[in-house]
Amino acid sequence: MRPRTSATARSFRALSSPARLLLLNQFGISLGFYLVLPFLATYLRDDLGFATALVGVVLGLRTLSQQGLYLLGGTAADRLGPRPVIILGCAVRVVGFGMFAATTSVAGIVLGTVLTGVAGAIFSPAVVTYLTHESPGRRAEAFATYNVVANTGTLLGPVLGAVLLAVDFRLVSLIACAVFACLTVAQLLFLPHQEATAPERGVLRNWREVVGNRRFLLFTLAGSGYFGLFNQLYLALPLEAQRVTGRSGAISAVFVVSTIVGIVFGVRLTAWCRARWSAGRSMATGLLLIGAGFAPPALLSPFTTTTAHPLPLPDALVAVAPVVLGTVVFSVGIAIANPFMIDLLPVVGSEKLVGTYYGFFYLVSALVAAGISAGVGALLEFDGAAARWTPFTALLLIGLLGGALIATMQRRRLLDPTHPHPA
Repeated sequence: MRPRTSATARSFRALSSPARLLLLNQFGISLGFYLVLPFLATYLRDDLGFATALVGVVLGLRTLSQQGLYLLGGTAADRLGPRPVIILGCAVRVVGFGMFAATTSVAGIVLGTVLTGVAGAIFSPAVVTYLTHESPGRRAEAFATYNVVANTGTLLGPVLGAVLLAVDFRLVSLIACAVFACLTVAQLLFLPHQEATAPERGVLRNWREVVGNRRFLLFTLAGSGYFGLFNQLYLALPLEAQRVTGRSGAISAVFVVSTIVGIVFGVRLTAWCRARWSAGRSMATGLLLIGAGFAPPALLSPFTTTTAHPLPLPDALVAVAPVVLGTVVFSVGIAIANPFMIDLLPVVGSEKLVGTYYGFFYLVSALVAAGISAGVGALLEFDGAAARWTPFTALLLIGLLGGALIATMQRRRLLDPTHPHPA
């Protein structure tokens, strides 16, 4: 009797050799990144004595340098081909993490942080571009597997980092540096060349095509809502879990629950949806579920008590149950929506400018997500039981509106591959 293999393993084996290499590369990227980043703020503040405000500036620079340059990274992938851009991005991150290991000066730490962000802006759109062209007809499945592999690295990175941190943060940074050095060499040796796909015309003309594509802009509006909701995995949900339990461990519990749902069910959910629904309906359903994940805390948060001291474990489990339930529903929605969202990007955009469209999509989404998070943060500041439902209800509505927009586009055939591009 042949042993059963998991859906993820079957999906991984069905990919081409270059696609499998990219997924292993992404595991290394996630592992190396999360070896360091979860512990950077504490290291800067407690070990190096940086002021908390300066720590915030440093971390903000990483986010800005990455998200603000996605369009340039995607454009480079289209014009040069994704392979050299992926290799360059991994090499830049070697230098970035190497700075954390080599220096403790403010200037050196800032430079390392910025280089770490720039590296992500370089290789992330290029990886998406390469995998999109390498997996025609199986893009949603490829990106579902990609997400599982990335989530596995995301889960293991902080665990390994916490163990190594007992020795020294610089050792952690050095190991992350070595991980990215190995990835750089692996791509140089084994990742095949992929032709550049950008038309022979100027960059600005390509960018004008993007901003003039109305159905892509509508799609980006819905996608921006997705990223704004996804960010609540690091804001609204963990803060609510800590509020009702008084336990700081509840913060990481929310993240772990979400990651495990993605790892265990990601590929299965994609296959189930692919067999029954269109990509547009799948994405719309995912967005609706993401929004629905905020319904339990929206309904029950006014009736729960804010706890300053840690509750006994049995009481904490009861108190946090609505947040955990919401996180599970939210994470199922993420696992459904994300692969089909990336699958649809070339449909509403262009097969020849995948990186450029992805870069613009991510840039706009990051800006909108920052605005949503700022608004949610302000709503979370409101005191009193009567106001606790407001941030979660707002997030619920964003999910419903995003899902309704994608469903409307699907119904009007704006997500049809044969639909002509608007002028």
